[in-house]
Amino acid sequence: MELNELQTLRHSASHVMAQAVKRLYPDTKLTIGPAIDTGFYYDFDSPHTFLAEDLEKIEAEMKKIAKENLKIERFELPRKEALELMKDEPYKIELINELPEDAVISFYKQGEFTDLCAGPHINYTSKVKAFKLLSATGAYWRGDEHNKMLQRIYGTAFFTKDELNEYLEKREEAKKRDHNKLGRELELFTTSDIIGQGLPILLPKGARVIQLLQRFVEDEEQKRGWQLTKTPFMAKSDLYKLSGHWDHYRDGMFVLGDPENDKEVFALRPMTCPFQYQAFLNRGRSYRDLPMRLNETSTLFRNEASGEMHGLIRVRQFTISEGHLMCTPEQLEGEFKGCLELAIYMLKTLGLYEDVSYRFSQWDPDDREKYIGTKEQWDEAQGVMEKILNHLEIPYKIGVGEAAFYGPKLDIQIKNVYGKEDTLITIQIDQMLAEKFGMEYVDKDGTRKNPYIIHRTSIGCYERTLALLIEKYAGAFPAWLAPVQVKILPIADRHHDYARKIREKLADAGIIRVEIDDRAEKIGYKIREAQLEKIPYMLVLGDKDIENNAVSVRSRSEGDLGSTSIDEFIKNLLDEINSKTIK
Repeated sequence: MELNELQTLRHSASHVMAQAVKRLYPDTKLTIGPAIDTGFYYDFDSPHTFLAEDLEKIEAEMKKIAKENLKIERFELPRKEALELMKDEPYKIELINELPEDAVISFYKQGEFTDLCAGPHINYTSKVKAFKLLSATGAYWRGDEHNKMLQRIYGTAFFTKDELNEYLEKREEAKKRDHNKLGRELELFTTSDIIGQGLPILLPKGARVIQLLQRFVEDEEQKRGWQLTKTPFMAKSDLYKLSGHWDHYRDGMFVLGDPENDKEVFALRPMTCPFQYQAFLNRGRSYRDLPMRLNETSTLFRNEASGEMHGLIRVRQFTISEGHLMCTPEQLEGEFKGCLELAIYMLKTLGLYEDVSYRFSQWDPDDREKYIGTKEQWDEAQGVMEKILNHLEIPYKIGVGEAAFYGPKLDIQIKNVYGKEDTLITIQIDQMLAEKFGMEYVDKDGTRKNPYIIHRTSIGCYERTLALLIEKYAGAFPAWLAPVQVKILPIADRHHDYARKIREKLADAGIIRVEIDDRAEKIGYKIREAQLEKIPYMLVLGDKDIENNAVSVRSRSEGDLGSTSIDEFIKNLLDEINSKTIK
């Protein structure tokens, strides 16, 4: 089955759903209803609030429409007649009025229902038979928070019931792994309405995982010749005006002060590049200083729309493994390759590499206002990057209009448990901002030149990475990343002193994180609790363990491993931690 055939079916399913909604709730106004990777949705402006029981009613009505076997017919109208036909549908009127004068205005009709649509569609409603409505949520018209909030109903459709059931089973499994649910249950993070949307609070366990990731990243970057910087969280608007962020990114920034009236206006930083450039500009530079690799664990602030935020995936304050590399043209490909190798090493170590894809994000020459620089500069930068990617044999897809405002980029993308793709790591080539900031080096021939700049992340946003790790491992992190690696479970009160001695010995090993469960509970209950907390190893201590100066080991994944000496257990665990083994 071709994917476009499935998309056509799903597009038709969205129309069947819209027809069902109009039958049941006639006052509802239609907007748009596309097919998406996982199914379809339709946005409605309705006085009725769609609840779970309403989805069941709509689904039942869709089945009736399918049984009616209505023919789906395409027709076209001139603009005036199209506007007349859609006179009671204000959102359709808006869409028609935005079409070019010579545009073909097409509609699809099925029974009493007609919708403005470019198509394509299947020919009869009876083919929409294996479908399920999944959820109802809010969505701004055209994704703009300044527009009206609509109601979006999501669904999915397949050609067979077996395919639908397989998808629904996977979706149920995805719900169990959803970081927004599981991360809260495991007490990794929480949110608070009084603090605000998109501003998560990392609880002790989640903060520990982030700390481990940051230490791992900074140590690895240092091995590869990166130099750590620490720069301010905010700057005067002058800095952002020079970099271009003020003109091209201001809506996404948190501005402190009134730009119209205040003499000095500050803004929280949405990225680190213009700050790190000051380290390069600290003194004169020559070709001998290059490549200059500057990295930073950067806390950034972006004013995301409220409808876009989700758990730890998309937030307003986040921390990122950001770096900027200044180099000569001759060094560019080698340094780009080094940045890519670093990113791949990080992803493979975390067990995330198998789930990634690559996108070569380019500018849109038809939307020049989004970008700085000339067409010639963009052609050169994209040509250089294309040559590098092809030479490195990177299997990329092209994303027109996805470039940063100052240069093309390679986006390393990854899907969450629901199949939605987000960018985790970026590597960008920039030949424009160095000139803007007066960044120069003296070359071998004595001439002054602007360096190429590579903007890169090595692990991306730590919060998003944590979310993906929760989903990947269903909260059962590899031992080296687990916030608690060992839980000691004394069977009775008389075993508590021995438990404390074992804890001290584990703690003396330096990097083992250990807790004792000395509650007056049965050992079976303690084991179940430790399993629910996803603890990698449990040490059950009883009379025989004290007598033999040993520990009885239980593995989260393998169950009872039997008795061993504490020294042997520590050796094996340290080997697992130091090798960053994934079990």
